Amino acid sequence: MSKTVTLFFLSLAVAGAAAAQEIKRVPIQPLASYSGEAMFAEYCAACHGAAGQGNGPASAALKKRPADLTQLSRKNGGAFPEVRVFRYIKGLDEVESHNKRDMPSWGEVIRSMQPNQPAVADMRIMNVERFVESLQAQ
Repeated sequence: MSKTVTLFFLSLAVAGAAAAQEIKRVPIQPLASYSGEAMFAEYCAACHGAAGQGNGPASAALKKRPADLTQLSRKNGGAFPEVRVFRYIKGLDEVESHNKRDMPSWGEVIRSMQPNQPAVADMRIMNVERFVESLQAQ
């Protein structure tokens, strides 16, 4: 795969007076921040929503509603599935209930920011995973 980022992130465009919803694809912007919260806001919130509840501005235009990330611990017997979430963000795993992976592989995007530093990419992904963990409903 070329070093050029080929993924696109989704944003919602409201068109015309009828407010028809469509997905507008825009090029990924590399983010200098290592903050999981900042990366979530930049890469995940368009679909999952700022609070991670699956209600981001692009969610209504998607075929399948994005996961409510605040319920991951509840759905996993009260324990946050950190390894599974890390592997999913990294692009290594698919969600069992999906026939295909609907979510972009943000791991590729994050790795493209510093392609010669895989440990830094993993740290960034771990920061996003930890931020998702902080969103869990009590």
